[in-house]
Amino acid sequence: MFCYQEKLPLQDLGNGVLMKNLGQGSKMSVLHWNMADGSVVPLHQHPHEQFGYVIQGGFKMLIGEETAILKAGDCYFIPSDIPHTFTAIGETEAIDVFSPPREGLPGAK
Repeated sequence: MFCYQEKLPLQDLGNGVLMKNLGQGSKMSVLHWNMADGSVVPLHQHPHEQFGYVIQGGFKMLIGEETAILKAGDCYFIPSDIPHTFTAIGETEAIDVFSPPREGLPGAK
């Protein structure tokens, strides 16, 4: 029911992308991201709906056929099975929420 930042394992996904799994319940999971300026999460899609909130920095994003530039305080919604990609603008920190939960992620349960 509680999550403590210092106890969560940090996973280095390479290319300047760091992830912490903040946890999951029966209907959602939450991830914390730190991304170096210019780092990219390649085009992908998944069956989960996704909500994200930019804490600092920003993203150039493509969701489906729409492109946007997001800055700190902005958020995004990605419907299930829609291709999307992220490119960090500056040192970027964000939170993502997925429903249903993403499976096979290391870290908090």
